Amino acid sequence: MEEQTTESPVVHNLNGNNANTFTLPRFLTLLVVIVVFGVVTGFIFSKLQSAGGTASSQSQDNVQKTAGIAGKKNFKDKAEGVLQEGGIDGEGNFHLKRPGGESQNVYLTSTTVDLSEYVGKKVRVWGETFEGEKAGWLMDVGLVEILQ
Repeated sequence: MEEQTTESPVVHNLNGNNANTFTLPRFLTLLVVIVVFGVVTGFIFSKLQSAGGTASSQSQDNVQKTAGIAGKKNFKDKAEGVLQEGGIDGEGNFHLKRPGGESQNVYLTSTTVDLSEYVGKKVRVWGETFEGEKAGWLMDVGLVEILQ
């Protein structure tokens, strides 16, 4: 038995009208579709980011009731007390005054939230605990909420 093979011609007809050619109208249509798709996805991503980005709800005295990175689940540690200025021996810029005396203070620093706006207020903070040399509890605050 002989097998028959069909060979395609080596030379193709270049003068023929081929439906698969890339023409200027097809190019412009494709370009418009890509631009519209990019604008729509950019808009959607910006809305998703603003919904999950930062928390900000205003209270009467123009200080945000909550501020920082939204999502309390993002932080493993939390503490509450009255926010006071001052750290301990260079550790922390603020501290939370809590019942039980100075040994119960939580010393705070934050690159996310301006804690100076909350001095003198009872707050709850969420963040990550770091080992301090002098501070018993040193926390980098990511989210703060006014309690009173």
